Amino acid sequence: MEGSVELARQHWEEGYRRLVRTKEPEPTQYTRLLEQVEIVTAELRRRIGKSFTLAELAAVYTRSDRWAYEAVGERHAGCDWMSSASTAADAAFHLYARGARDYRP
Repeated sequence: MEGSVELARQHWEEGYRRLVRTKEPEPTQYTRLLEQVEIVTAELRRRIGKSFTLAELAAVYTRSDRWAYEAVGERHAGCDWMSSASTAADAAFHLYARGARDYRP
């Protein structure tokens, strides 16, 4: 299980880096990504709650493709949300992981 948690954390960190890299050159895209991160974060709160471990979060992540895309798509219909939804989801998981009971940087 530890290996899958570390692999998931690598994905989350990379998604967060992609988010941060858009801030200066693409402020409109950055704002859209932040909105998507909030959408995924709200879903995480609903699905896993506020008390969780990194392993529990990683398990939710393995099933997140569908529900994260659906949540973002429902709120961002009509704009090009599909190209950024995976970055937003990974960044949301990265930020949410900081609240894990066993979080360590």
